[in-house]
Amino acid sequence: MMIAATLVLLSFLGLTGLALDRAFAESVKRTVQAGLEARVFLLLGEAELDPRGALTLPSRLPEARLAIPGSGLYAQILGDQGPVWRSKSMIGRSIQFDAAPSAGVMALQFPASQPVEALFGLSYGVIWEDEAGGEQNFRFEVAVDRAGYEGPLRAYRRTLWGWLFAAALALLLAQALVLHWGLSPLRRVAREVVAVENGSQGTIAGAYPSEIASLTSRLNALVAQREKRIQRYRAGLADLAHSLKTPLAVLRAGVESGAPPTSLAETVAEQVTRMDRTVDYQLQRATAAGTGVLAAPVPVRPIAERLASSLTKVHGGRQPCITLELAAGSCLPMNEDDLFEILGNLMDNACKWCRSRVVVRGIAADADNWANLQVEDDGAGFDPDRLETVMTRGGRGDASVPGHGIGLAVVTHLVDEVYGGTLEIDRGALGGARVTVSVPPGLL
Repeated sequence: MMIAATLVLLSFLGLTGLALDRAFAESVKRTVQAGLEARVFLLLGEAELDPRGALTLPSRLPEARLAIPGSGLYAQILGDQGPVWRSKSMIGRSIQFDAAPSAGVMALQFPASQPVEALFGLSYGVIWEDEAGGEQNFRFEVAVDRAGYEGPLRAYRRTLWGWLFAAALALLLAQALVLHWGLSPLRRVAREVVAVENGSQGTIAGAYPSEIASLTSRLNALVAQREKRIQRYRAGLADLAHSLKTPLAVLRAGVESGAPPTSLAETVAEQVTRMDRTVDYQLQRATAAGTGVLAAPVPVRPIAERLASSLTKVHGGRQPCITLELAAGSCLPMNEDDLFEILGNLMDNACKWCRSRVVVRGIAADADNWANLQVEDDGAGFDPDRLETVMTRGGRGDASVPGHGIGLAVVTHLVDEVYGGTLEIDRGALGGARVTVSVPPGLL
């Protein structure tokens, strides 16, 4: 940023200096031309034709420099036959102008001179009528040393570029200070991120401008999400270890008790089934992705269509009719795998308990922008007295229906704990169970 800003600043000041230099040079040139024009008119005012028709000028002119040899101001008058009059300042010099201009036309020129001298010249053609009515052509030529032009120009350029250079240094210093001040919040954020990385602080706690506050809030959300996942992994492992203690103790006791093989086999089968359910539940609970800071809403309909196709085959004996009342743009702010897990468990349960119909519908977001999803069937529905049981791990609504009793528990954990939503079970319009999942807007 500093390099780019410096290049822009220097380019601007350079172009500004060139423009001012050109404007001043043109102004000085016009001033010189105006001075030469005034001297031409001075000569015209002093010139007269004598009775013989010869052009004469007084020996002393108002412009004293014309009487001083080598003064830097020179004048001459040329007629049809050559020089008619030359100022005393031209003694020892010759000045050659370009072609004569038309009568009444003034032209700024750069005449050659001997000895060599850089000059500005002005030539003016005049037609003079004598007393007899005849006409004579004269050319009034005035030249001035360029030193009077170049001196002020050099002084102006020194002043101009000196001040522009000083202004550039001052502006670059001010620019560096402004950038240093403007970027200081980013440096503070970087220091806080390092502190979070090395564990000396938990979150980015500083107060920052609105342009950076959004960044720090997202970083804090990422840190919180990471900590939440770590805690969930640790809790899952602890719960898994705790849950496996009892089955392992039962197996050890069965082996040590010397029970008959038949009884031991039943004990092993029962405890292995229990451990299998426990492992499935804890793994699904621990690996839930949760709402991501950078996660995009996931379309529901494609996932529901894939699940409906699979479940129709799995429950082919029951031949459930699965209806999807989902708009093409229906989305939920959650991880795709978690949405598969939630919707898959709910639709699988509905297919197990329905008579013939299962409906999956999306409900329009409410005033707080919560997303809602419903899965309903036409079965017998849940016994209100057993709702708490079926929503806990291993709880079964009917032992005659195949399953481990962990589906609704996993869904409840994902919706409530991972996504901060709600799960409600009631009786729907079809007469069976209706499960409503409400999820708050994600951190998008």
